[in-house]
Amino acid sequence: MSIDIDTARRVAHLARIAVKEQDLPALAAELSGMLAFMEQLNEVDVDGIEPMTSVTPMRLKRRADVVTDGGMPDKVLSNAPDAREGFFAVPKVME
Repeated sequence: MSIDIDTARRVAHLARIAVKEQDLPALAAELSGMLAFMEQLNEVDVDGIEPMTSVTPMRLKRRADVVTDGGMPDKVLSNAPDAREGFFAVPKVME
């Protein structure tokens, strides 16, 4: 698929990018090159290949999913700029 100058102008407008008229042919060529590369990637057979999260095999660290009471409300509230009666105090947002 090839991108013409009118399409490049429209893409620039939709992307809210200011492109000078003399730069539109170069933009159209770059967009055409991107589409050609995407078409080339679509030709690759990826059936049976699992997606990777990283180039090196690794397992994410997980903690045990257990319910606790926290047990440290004083420690948590020590970071609050304003705490009252065991709660965070925040300014009123609605009257």
